[in-house]
Amino acid sequence: MAFHTFQTILIPGITSFAITLVGTRFLEAYLYSAGIVAEDRNKGKAVKLASSGGLAVAFGIIIGILAYTFGGSFIFVPVLNNSDILAVALSIMLISMVGFLDDINVKSGRVASTDIMDIRQGLKQWQKPIFTLIGALPLMAINAGVSSVSIPFIGTLELGVLYPLLIIPLAVIFVSNAVNLLGGFDGLQPSMTLIAAIGFMLYFIVSGGSYVGLFLSALLAAAILAFLPFNLYKAKIIPGDSFTYAVGATLVAIMVMGQAEAFGIIIFMPWIIEFFLHMRRKFKVTDLGILQHDGTFRAPYGKKIYSLTHLVMNIKKVKEQEVTLYLSLLEMLFVILAFLLKFAGLL
Repeated sequence: MAFHTFQTILIPGITSFAITLVGTRFLEAYLYSAGIVAEDRNKGKAVKLASSGGLAVAFGIIIGILAYTFGGSFIFVPVLNNSDILAVALSIMLISMVGFLDDINVKSGRVASTDIMDIRQGLKQWQKPIFTLIGALPLMAINAGVSSVSIPFIGTLELGVLYPLLIIPLAVIFVSNAVNLLGGFDGLQPSMTLIAAIGFMLYFIVSGGSYVGLFLSALLAAAILAFLPFNLYKAKIIPGDSFTYAVGATLVAIMVMGQAEAFGIIIFMPWIIEFFLHMRRKFKVTDLGILQHDGTFRAPYGKKIYSLTHLVMNIKKVKEQEVTLYLSLLEMLFVILAFLLKFAGLL
């Protein structure tokens, strides 16, 4: 059984990594030539880079799932329910297409976008939660997860049919859009979500919990790991909304199907905080700072904090790489906190 488990995670994981790596290299040139670009404003003057690199991550995860279902059909007796994980693949595909729609709305000149002028207009703010609901439909259709949910410091709630019909769609809408809120700096979104994915992997290994949770978190970690070098300083490609939506949907699937909602709430806390910070200004916020001559950034709203990036800029003078480093460390601290609460029996 141990050998079977090792093989059925390792091979799809390697597949996800390889497909994402090849796909990112292809998309870097293809999307740029197709005019699907975004501006990187953190380098002195605006630089246009290929956007929507998250398509490669989404495709890598989906192919990794298909690698498992292929093996389960022809090579080994599957531990996982193929219908369930194929529903996850469909969810990721649908929501990444919504993200791609958001990414391809590129204008020839700059237009108003959130609180800045940008060449990428994207979907309207009210359209995003409605469209991302599409990604929840496959998980709702298979009645994913269980109706009993453990809430940190509150206890267990019995939600019955409300869980698949209400909680899952709300979770997909919130998580996918919240991941989208915190970004704008090279490597920030992939680094933080990679730490979250690894945190889930370790949780399922240490707790001996859900195999499907371990499987999906391994695929997610492998795909992001392959993409990360292309987005680290100085980035060659922008993740785009196809990344944030696909990764958000995968994180929800991990929490729901792995029955790790309580643990997930803790490690997702930086994005929850970011959501409420953005909400203070009705989501008309830029995470970007004002570039100084020495390469550091000044917070765009002075001492007013509307993003975790603003908090970092107010604490000390930071360069772009440092913003990514400090917020990645913050996510790591929340992962450690989640484990401490788990071992203390509070989750």
